[in-house]
Amino acid sequence: MLHVGTRCAVMFERLSSWRHSVFGSKRGSEVTPMWRRSPKLALLLIGVIAAGCAQTKSFFVSDGIQPLTSEVRVVLMPPDIELYVLTASGMLEPKAEWTAKARLHVIDALKEELRAKNVQLLLHQTPTDMPSQNYEQIQLLKLHEAVGRTILKHKYISQFALPTKKDKFDWTLGEGATVLREESDAQYGLFIHLRDSYTSTGRAVAIFLAAALFGVGIPGGQQVGFASLVDLHNGDILWFNRLISGTGDLRTPEPARKAVKQLLTELPL
Repeated sequence: MLHVGTRCAVMFERLSSWRHSVFGSKRGSEVTPMWRRSPKLALLLIGVIAAGCAQTKSFFVSDGIQPLTSEVRVVLMPPDIELYVLTASGMLEPKAEWTAKARLHVIDALKEELRAKNVQLLLHQTPTDMPSQNYEQIQLLKLHEAVGRTILKHKYISQFALPTKKDKFDWTLGEGATVLREESDAQYGLFIHLRDSYTSTGRAVAIFLAAALFGVGIPGGQQVGFASLVDLHNGDILWFNRLISGTGDLRTPEPARKAVKQLLTELPL
């Protein structure tokens, strides 16, 4: 089964190639708006409007999650989050301070969202004094990223759809994920992968000039990510959601809560 976020769906279909290209970068602390005097105002406004939309699309196993008689326990793996500034040349420059803030805001938002669902969220602590176990869990996070990117390719891009998985959602992290159940006594594991980029002043100028002088669109900052709910009895992915947004700011609490709420769309708990 799947759920598609319908907000601005028609606009995304018609303007997906323009969404960030003419103006529509996220306005972080380093952005200088440059559009007000542009003769291409209509074109720029299209970018602004479209950038204000967010898309989510989730898949989950057809039989869902069986009702439990007790409170659901979910272990949250360390969220894989990175924040960047998008330079004039289009390079992504990592920002450690921004990333640290975003990780705290995202975890707080996850606690709030799952508490409202009567879910006990357990924060996984990576053991630093047990090298072998630490290595295994780092590899599990890398495996989730690899499987997540594979799902994005084969479930979200129609031309890469796999014939054997066309009408079903059937992906797993394998038995290696069951160790989390042994450690936490949780039924499920929650994995979060988020990337957020913010347009620099130089990039904003480049976007403006490309649109105003040549009618060419170049991309600005974007918020993208995916999340998975994993059955810790066997490692199967029960639910997966993708988030793409042209707005938002994980560096501050309220926008981070909004992003988490979108990322958890249709979470079957």
